[in-house]
Amino acid sequence: MSAPSEPPTSPSRQYDAVVCDIDGCLGPESHEPLDAHALAALADYNRAAHEQRDRPVITLCSGRPQPFVEALSRLLGNTSVPCVCENGVWVYDPRDNGFHRDPAITPDHLASVRDAQDWIEREWVTRGAVIQPGKAASISVWHADTALLKGAITESIRERAARHGWPLRVSATVAWINCDLAHIHKGTGIDRVLALTGLARERLAGVGDSPSDRFIAQRVAFFAAPSNAHPDLRDACHFIAPEPEIAGVMTILRALIGAGAGVSAR
Repeated sequence: MSAPSEPPTSPSRQYDAVVCDIDGCLGPESHEPLDAHALAALADYNRAAHEQRDRPVITLCSGRPQPFVEALSRLLGNTSVPCVCENGVWVYDPRDNGFHRDPAITPDHLASVRDAQDWIEREWVTRGAVIQPGKAASISVWHADTALLKGAITESIRERAARHGWPLRVSATVAWINCDLAHIHKGTGIDRVLALTGLARERLAGVGDSPSDRFIAQRVAFFAAPSNAHPDLRDACHFIAPEPEIAGVMTILRALIGAGAGVSAR
């Protein structure tokens, strides 16, 4: 049976979709390999979600560039629920292979991002920093010296942004610094998914592990995390799995199928 392309709503499940982060959830925050066997199991889960409509479909909400998110969405067999990419800059719609940049991003915003990236390249790439390729309206910066990255590099970007009026939100993940447009985030991306599909917040669950995933928690009825969740996110969780990363996500999915909102908080 082929998977449907319409938004998956069903009275036989409490949630229609699980909005899931990638790094720290479906894969490690590091450059270590993805767990192909576990991802294949999640693809089987998604196939059943589309065919049986007895469990929520897994979709993605990530800071990763759009091509990475699209590839993983296709691997997971998601054919019905759009994905949020680049922390809300893009929504990828698997129903019609649509690519939708947030219309709230103006040419002036893009010019500010380009100016900021040019400055980071001159100031910090020459001293060992790396800018993640593939992003259209945001900047992610990495450096082997994490203390330098989260100290001097971060503060210099914030100071420069304030001085030049770049409308950037500068925040940290486990190993990266993200420079995003202040009015664009995972939550605005989810809002656009809801508008595209007609799905309702009370029919969404979410999974995340880092402080930026609080935007997911604010847009869903039930929010959970694997055991590696950042301390600053834990108060937003209704449930924290005992396992880290993708093993924890699989425990969360089993809990959603078996217990719905009856899963105990923390």
